[in-house]
Amino acid sequence: MERIASPAGAKVSYDKRGSGPPLVLVHGGFSDHETNWAFVMPLLMQRFTVYAVARRGRGETDATEGHGVEDEGRDVAALVEAIDAPVFLLGHSYGAQVALAAAAKVPGRVRKLVLYEPPWPGILGEGALARLERLAESGDWEGFAAAFFRDVLSVPAGELDELRATELWPPIVADAKASLGDLRALSRYDFRAERFRGLNLPVLLQVGTESPRGLYATDALAAALPDARTEELPGQAHEAMTTAPGPYAEAVSGFLLP
Repeated sequence: MERIASPAGAKVSYDKRGSGPPLVLVHGGFSDHETNWAFVMPLLMQRFTVYAVARRGRGETDATEGHGVEDEGRDVAALVEAIDAPVFLLGHSYGAQVALAAAAKVPGRVRKLVLYEPPWPGILGEGALARLERLAESGDWEGFAAAFFRDVLSVPAGELDELRATELWPPIVADAKASLGDLRALSRYDFRAERFRGLNLPVLLQVGTESPRGLYATDALAAALPDARTEELPGQAHEAMTTAPGPYAEAVSGFLLP
């Protein structure tokens, strides 16, 4: 992995693959720079030079305590500024909030922005973070991951059981400790969509038709951003890059490279 120093006080690592215009990927929680994009990466790298950021506590990036969304936004902005051309920027879930924060810091360096279901800071609901903190304190990371998917993302019990029986589940559990840092940061984040009214660049807001739309800030950002459009991903929920990598790659490429 390659590394850069962030002005937010961390060494940040990333993978660089493919050829074409630069595309920076910012992964969500319960995943990392590899697992979030594993199925769609072979398709994206055919059209883009892909920079897959490893956020705090993943890859070779420093694991820190007490960092916030804005800190990780500065991490990503540092990478964007280090690339020798304006970039496309794509963030998923918590990573979409980070990508949005980064774009606001270096708007002249971002050609287009894709945000896939950025969560509201209040996604955890009253008492949910405290329950997760108790599971973390006991070291029950399996239970922590299951509780998040069940109680926060509202994944139906049958679908969750199916997920836990696949090879996708162990990496999710392995990332749970780093994801606790994401949840803490999100719960403290003073997110207001209207703060981004001056972000005058093309933005694609992606949302799965099967997702609980109220968990995400998609519609609020659609109303606030000056040059945004919303695209529904048919039959998909929160992980279309994993569940439908071909259509997902086409949706991204169609927006970035019309």
